[in-house]
Amino acid sequence: MTTQETTAHQADSRYAMVRLALTLLIMTVGSSGMYVVSVMLPAVQTEFGIARADASLPYTLLMLGFGFGGVLMGKLADRVGVMWPLLMGSVFLGVGYVVTGLSGGIVSFTIAQALLVGLLGSSVAFAPLVADTSLWFVKRRGIAVAVCASGNYLAGAVWPPIAQHFVETVGWRQTYIGMGIFCGVAMALLALFFRARPPALAEATPVRAQGNAAVRDMTRPFGLSMGAAQSLLCVAGVACCVAMAMPQVHIVAYCGDLGYGPAQGAMMLSLMLGFGIVSRLVSGAICDRIGGLRTLLLGGLLQCVALLLFLPFDGLVPLYVISALFGLFQGGIVPSYAIIVREHFPPKEAGARVGTVLMFTLFGMALGGWMSGKVFDLTGSYHAAFLNGIGWNLVNVSIAAFLLFRTRRTRAFAMA
Repeated sequence: MTTQETTAHQADSRYAMVRLALTLLIMTVGSSGMYVVSVMLPAVQTEFGIARADASLPYTLLMLGFGFGGVLMGKLADRVGVMWPLLMGSVFLGVGYVVTGLSGGIVSFTIAQALLVGLLGSSVAFAPLVADTSLWFVKRRGIAVAVCASGNYLAGAVWPPIAQHFVETVGWRQTYIGMGIFCGVAMALLALFFRARPPALAEATPVRAQGNAAVRDMTRPFGLSMGAAQSLLCVAGVACCVAMAMPQVHIVAYCGDLGYGPAQGAMMLSLMLGFGIVSRLVSGAICDRIGGLRTLLLGGLLQCVALLLFLPFDGLVPLYVISALFGLFQGGIVPSYAIIVREHFPPKEAGARVGTVLMFTLFGMALGGWMSGKVFDLTGSYHAAFLNGIGWNLVNVSIAAFLLFRTRRTRAFAMA
């Protein structure tokens, strides 16, 4: 890739906007793997004659693969650009779906989901694209990353009803094979539009850098070593998502325990995720004004407020209102990590570092879902599980506040 090709398009340009629209589209297609496996679960369990826990294992391993794959694909994108990982991911995703449809048992089904669909397929359609988007925008970086990240939620809204329709009409195997052909071809064609490299990679110093202080901030983010800064962001990512997982994973069961039935809980979850899309867009606009760290701190504080509201109120109408508030408060937290990495770390490392932090947020969701259930089993109360989530949320808020304090002190010292 030549320098001319790398710098042919500028940040915040019309090309960047078109690229953002294509990113939203390819993320909606590529993230399908995260959501259709849950739709297939009952049919797969019935055909293979296995327990519900065994039928659920492919989803767990797919998500682990998705997290690790985001780091691997992010590192590859840092080296050769995002187009080649996208092309590779389109092949593996398409093949993974087809192999899944042809699987003869739960073992081959699980391997196909974990390795082909998760690790090497769908993973390229999240963290690497979020990192790539952050490199194409300066003035509107926050809202651009928010729009990009919304593609993951959009996939969750689009694909389950489509998959369910075809499972009922042609069966789960034919549905997977058809998705493999469609998603593989669609992703590959869209990937060809991502050849240009971000202009930020050609810059000697960060965009809007001011003197040596900004350069030092990139070499020692928050006045810390690279490893320490990255580690704190990873811990914050785990903590915020352990808290986030409590309502998202257990709201249906919670409503069942209260006597409202699982259907009401499913509606609350849908409402929560719908407001999550709104939250991502609003938080993106806020992030453009106050920066990634302040947005993370604000989102963490508001999420903590929503979790606290679950404790005294358990009526049906209050739960709907609190679920909507929770979605509105938490949706912008995860994208803010990409902005923080872009603001405080070298642009050439964006793919790997964003992928690493987002991988830990996925681990936090997985840990939080399990831990909340374990706390409930031990105490017989979801109130204790909510308190556990609030405790983890406070860890996230503390780290965000500490990093913001370090940033202010470092800048004040540099200007002295």
